[in-house]
This record gives sequence, C-alpha cells and structure tokens, in this order.
Amino acid sequence: MLIETNIEVNLRSIEEFTRVMVSELLEDKVNFEILKESNLIKIKVKSEKLNKSTEFSYIDLGNKIEDQILTMCKISLLKLLGKKYDWGSLMGVRPTKVLRRLLINGCDYKEARKILKDFYLVTDEKINLMETVVKKELELLDKEHINLYIGIPFCPTKCKYCSFASYEINGGVGRFYNDFVEALLKEIQIVGNFLKTYSKKVSSIYFGGGTPSTLTEEDLERVFKELLENIDMSDVKEFTFEAGREDSLNIKKLEIMKKYSVDRMSLNPQSFNLETLKRVNRRFNRENFDLIFKEAKKLGFIINMDLIIGLPEETTEEILNTLRQLKDYDIDNLTIHCLAFKRASKLFKESQERNVINRALIEEHIQKIVEEKSMKPYYMYRQKNIIEWGENIGYSREGKESIFNIEMIEENQNTMALGGGGISKIVIEERNGIDYIERYVNPKDPALYIRELDKRCKEKIEMFKKEKI
Repeated sequence: MLIETNIEVNLRSIEEFTRVMVSELLEDKVNFEILKESNLIKIKVKSEKLNKSTEFSYIDLGNKIEDQILTMCKISLLKLLGKKYDWGSLMGVRPTKVLRRLLINGCDYKEARKILKDFYLVTDEKINLMETVVKKELELLDKEHINLYIGIPFCPTKCKYCSFASYEINGGVGRFYNDFVEALLKEIQIVGNFLKTYSKKVSSIYFGGGTPSTLTEEDLERVFKELLENIDMSDVKEFTFEAGREDSLNIKKLEIMKKYSVDRMSLNPQSFNLETLKRVNRRFNRENFDLIFKEAKKLGFIINMDLIIGLPEETTEEILNTLRQLKDYDIDNLTIHCLAFKRASKLFKESQERNVINRALIEEHIQKIVEEKSMKPYYMYRQKNIIEWGENIGYSREGKESIFNIEMIEENQNTMALGGGGISKIVIEERNGIDYIERYVNPKDPALYIRELDKRCKEKIEMFKKEKI
C-alpha cells in the first residue's frame, strides 16, 4: 500500500487498519488531504486504483480522543468503500476504553454516544453494550490495589484453538513439571518478600494457565500453602482458580481449593457437543463434569462457565443445543467467546474456513439465558481474527462480577504475574484517560522459566519500583 499525505501521520497504523478492515486497498495508492478550518477537521481521501474519492469532516474534539486526525484518516477509508461494521472503526481489543476516555475527558453519556455513533460509526446495539459494561466497571475499578496472577503452563491436552502458555503434561515438556513447581514456590517467596515493602496491597488473585488443576493434589496444597504464607491476604476480595477442565479435577482438589480460601472457579465445557470437542482435541466426560459441578456448588464456590461460539464445523443447531443444556446449571457467571484464529494455535495452521451460523438466532438464545439467570454484561473485549460480528462478553449476577477480569481487560490496575507465561504490568496515568503501561513477560517454556527465575524476578521487581519515580 502506498500512502500520500500532506501532513505527517502514522502510516504504519493506517496500514494495519487497512489490513484488518479494508484489505481491498492493500495494493492501492491512497492519497489523504488533511485540512483544519477553525473548529473543523476535514479529510479528503482518494483511491488511485479504484478511482474513487470521498470526504469526512468532524468538529475538533480536542483531548476527548487521542490523535483525531489519524483516526479520521482510518474512518475515511471505511467511508470510501462504504464499509459498515457493527463496531464501526473500533478494531481494537478494548472498545470500552474509548468510552471511558470520553467520560474522563468531560463527555456525559449522551455526548459520548453521539461521538461513538457519528464519528466512530458504532451501531446503537454495540453502544448499548459498551455503556452497560462501563457503568458496571466504574463501580468496581480500583487503582489503589494490585492483582496477582499465577500461571500454570500445563494441560491434560492442548486444545487446537488455544494460544496460551500451555504444554501437555504427558508430552515431552511434562518432564519439567516437578522442577517447575519448585521454581514457582521459590518465585512466590521472592515476590512475597518484595510485596511486603510495596505501597499497594493485593485485591484479587487469579490462577490461570494452561490448566492450574493439572497440578497434583500434593502440589496444589504446597503452592496454596506457600502463597498464603507469603502474600498479605488482608485486602483480597476474590481468589479465583480457573480449573476449566473436568478431566483435571476431582473432589479432593476442590476441597483443597476451598481449604485455602479459593472462592471462585471456572468450569468450562466450551461446548456440550462431544464431536466438536474431539475435533479440537479436548477430552470431556459429562458424568464427571456434572459430579464436579455438583460438589463445587455444595462447597459454595462462585462458578463461571465459558462457551466458544464458532468452533470448527459446529452448526447453529449444535450451538443452540449447548445453550439449551446450559439452562440446567446454576452458574453465577457466563463468558461467551467468539472463536478467534490465533497465530500461536494449531487451528490457525489448519483450514480457517468458518461455518455459516445464524448470528441473530444464537444471540437471541444467549440473551434469553442470561435474562433467565438474572445476569448482565460486566466486561467485554474483542480479538483480531475474531468472527466479524463477535466479541467476548462476561455476564454475571449482581455482586458476583470478577474484579480480576475487569481490571485486566481495562488495564487499570498493576499486575504482578508469577509462573509460566505470566505478564506483569505497571499502569501509570500520564494524562486524562491515557496511561503509560509497561509489561514484563515470564517465559512460557517451563525449562526457560526454571533456568532464568532469579534474573527474571529481579528485573520484574525493578520494573515495579519505577512506579515510585
């Protein structure tokens, strides 16, 4: 793509937007003429190959949005080709951040809605979703604490759609399991010692992965014990364990989790269609799933379930069948994911043909279920290569929202991450609605994690000390 402009703009950002949103222009020569007239910004855009041109004008919004001229150049490409997406020009992972930034910079909801619709070209349906989510987030966001993430990079099997830090426990990398556990225990001690001197306390703890319940009963207890001995739990509002897969769980593990103060867990079928699960290399035993669910409810866990819409070859009727069966489970949270082909997944390397599914019918059934279960959306995000109409939405009963999920998606709170593939981050506000974010990634590979533990802990802690500057 060849881009010409009369003033300097971020060409790489325009090229990336073009690749995702208007790929027809990738082999084209596009000219932008950018004009500022008092309180008006005007973009004239012309495609040489298509011999088409259009104009896009909008009042200067000042600090209410970041880099308005660049954003308008991108939007003008949608207008040039007559492209209409439910999310308009918002191709980013966190569209709710755009609304929060508008509110922070002086907009009320009425003005923000107008900008989202007339400027960003977002549909009313998606604006309604954003507003519902943001209103709940603003009740719960908390910069005065940090969250703690512990990554266990092992699974019973590797699901084809997965791109997370995950290795099959019975595969070659599984030989590092014992040493990984020992390294994690040491990291808990090191980080715990640092956090005793840190200005912010932990408000939420989240075990993810991988599948954390791949840990043996003995190691699960050792890790929990080490954690509670080294981390100040006095301000912790929630302790989540993403058990995820029934084939890694038993009643003893549930009892250990409860003993060490875990109060939330995920139990994720993704689909109740056995043939679908076989296609994505995911084992599933319905009898054991129901047993684990029943025992988890008895023990008083807040339970989340995840479903994925758009798994390979799954039909609309099969998706609806899963949704109908979901009604039988007394869950507190439901997360609906739309399949995204992630580069690090096995699925990305295979056929990326998507089944045609009835979007409207599926969404209608989802809405009926969440209404019947008295759930409302409380966090959401999008991904690249996701089904065009989709987003990932977390629904919750009132008071059962996952604080960790909200803080992670909105990138509002500092995260101290331990274990395989954990991403630590510090979030420092630079100006209204704009944050400086720095990340530090633990190695996904257990062997590298073990070998570089001391060095990585030191570097990660140094990053956190920057916040005091």
